[in-house]
Amino acid sequence: MSVRRLVTSTFAATALALTSLGAVTVTATPAAADPCGFYETGSDAFYNHCTSDGSNVVIKVEVAWGPDYERCVGPGKSWLGAASKIQGAHYLNRTC
Repeated sequence: MSVRRLVTSTFAATALALTSLGAVTVTATPAAADPCGFYETGSDAFYNHCTSDGSNVVIKVEVAWGPDYERCVGPGKSWLGAASKIQGAHYLNRTC
């Protein structure tokens, strides 16, 4: 086997191994379970207040068949209600 063929084969095998390792790393990384802000699961609506300072904030909750309302939420995930009844929620730029 020539040196050129040996080097090319070694390079190709290394590239394939590194590509495979990268694919395993990407698929093994879990997706963000609870994104920041408003999000829905199959049946529920949540607001996740992501903060590093422990603050409480006021959000406006948009209701499908009723009046919208304001709510004070602390750090982390807050359940807002059934996804079929809640249309959205957003931060109102003030603390509580």
